Amino acid sequence: MSHIITLGWYFGSGKSTLGKALAEHFTFERYSTGDFMRNMALERGISLLELWKEAEHDGGIIDSILDKRQKQFGLTKDNFIIDGRLAFHFIPHALKIFLTIDPKEAARRIFEDKNRTSIVESHENIEEVVEKLKTRRASENERYMKYYGVHIYDMDLYDIVIDTTWLSPDKVTEKIILEIKKRWNAQ
Repeated sequence: MSHIITLGWYFGSGKSTLGKALAEHFTFERYSTGDFMRNMALERGISLLELWKEAEHDGGIIDSILDKRQKQFGLTKDNFIIDGRLAFHFIPHALKIFLTIDPKEAARRIFEDKNRTSIVESHENIEEVVEKLKTRRASENERYMKYYGVHIYDMDLYDIVIDTTWLSPDKVTEKIILEIKKRWNAQ
């Protein structure tokens, strides 16, 4: 039996940490549309932030490239995890997980994570990061509604939703693994 997991998230909710832990636990390959986009930006010689801005105004060209890649993975690969805003939409037979988090806690985590330069760029405090996250979330949601008619933050579209605000990464992983096993054993 094929097992595919899609991860949706609010920024700062622990998606990368969870994705790595699940891939290790289930010995699955792990893919990320963020990695796909970083590679695309590198190939074009621009920053990831510039690519995001371009994607907002290119008539869906960049999104279309990512869409095709996700669809292809869903049709040709088994036993993998993919994080991507629309992965749940393009791989409908997958188990769809979404991680939520309080916006201020998300901003705190991101602000304190020095590896998050693309989101934190030139922000001096957590409040600025909160505003940047709100703007980015609204921009993404507007783009996905426009091109796909999908509200990516509609929790009814996901099989498992967990709030990571007050949970350690280990506790999030533990809860998600239990939920996954329950659902897969019920098949």
